Amino acid sequence: MTAVARTLPTTLVAFAAYSLGLAMVWVVFRAPDVALTEAAVGAGVTTALFLVLLRRTSGSGPTQPTAPTRRVRPASVVVSAAVTLALLLTVPSLPPVGAADTPVFGPVAEFYLTDSADRGIDNVVTAVLVVYRGFDTFGEIAVVFAAAVAVLAVLGREVVL
Repeated sequence: MTAVARTLPTTLVAFAAYSLGLAMVWVVFRAPDVALTEAAVGAGVTTALFLVLLRRTSGSGPTQPTAPTRRVRPASVVVSAAVTLALLLTVPSLPPVGAADTPVFGPVAEFYLTDSADRGIDNVVTAVLVVYRGFDTFGEIAVVFAAAVAVLAVLGREVVL
């Protein structure tokens, strides 16, 4: 949709819809924290930032057409459809979400389960996020902070640290 859209706002709406759809996929996968982040940052803040940027940079408003419409090559469509079909063919081989007989991932899962119990943490997910992924979580916080600073910079607000 973003490749064939005639105006930038149409492209942004398609981008926001994709982000919102991805957030719904994360809800289905029972990852509400990732879903909320995707909905807030991907569909919300990023789209709003692009719209503000578009408004400030275009001369006559955001509804003016972009460059002349280019034709999409048929080979590109065929390759995209083939990759999508190949990925969709793997879906039936996946176990159902939340199935009790879903295989664990070997000794790594056993380590997390026993080590979190040894540390006195009842929730294994919390143990993984806090104890083992602390640096990654710090990186996510840095990305959200950078996004907030970028939004303030585009809106013309002064950032005081």
